[in-house]
Amino acid sequence: MISNYSKKLTQFTLALTTAILLSACASPEVASTKTNDVVAMNKAKQDKTSPDMAIKMLQEGNTRFISGAMLKRDLNAQVKATGHDGQFPFASVVSCIDSRTEPALVFDQGIGDIFHASVAGNFVNEDILGSLEYAAKVAGSKAIIILGHTHCGAVKGACDNAALGNLTQLIAKITPAVKATPDTHGSDRSSKNHHFVDAAAEMNVKMTVQAVTEKSPVLKEMVDKGQIKVVGAMLDVETGKVVFY
Repeated sequence: MISNYSKKLTQFTLALTTAILLSACASPEVASTKTNDVVAMNKAKQDKTSPDMAIKMLQEGNTRFISGAMLKRDLNAQVKATGHDGQFPFASVVSCIDSRTEPALVFDQGIGDIFHASVAGNFVNEDILGSLEYAAKVAGSKAIIILGHTHCGAVKGACDNAALGNLTQLIAKITPAVKATPDTHGSDRSSKNHHFVDAAAEMNVKMTVQAVTEKSPVLKEMVDKGQIKVVGAMLDVETGKVVFY
């Protein structure tokens, strides 16, 4: 009887040990594949989002990005949802083409969350303004973010009066911001003075924010009615942190 009891105890111990080991081995995999309950933006959620809420959502997303706590999303599910039900982004971002400034990443957003227009120097022209008008007036986006960044190559080119094919005309659109920027950390106004470059990049963002409502009666009316907000922001490419103003 004692022998039979010992045998059963041994079997129970082995089974328990095996279960613990399997659980320990499986835990990292479960943790790495577990997704947050983040569904694609839909019409109902977009309608409930105010301009201030939209900006806050981007700020919170950037905080997650720089802390390494980005949400785990089922992107394939979001693709299917937005493909079937349509897109309802809550914000629009105009950014530079710089490879370090991808808005969906730095703001930790998923498929269908933001509209994104990209051009070297993050300025607006008729085409981009038309896109923003569509995003806000037709598609319901609640905020427009003009996103500049530090160490901007386009701004450096404007500082140095660079000339290269079509780039020459592009840089000319940034030159007014460079001229409006006061001397920073000395009188050197070339790309060698990175303090001046970053100050000019920020000035370019501020002037572009102003240009949005000056050049688009559609967007100005929406701003005046409180339906959308247009704000500027600067991304520090060395830290990933975005500062809004």
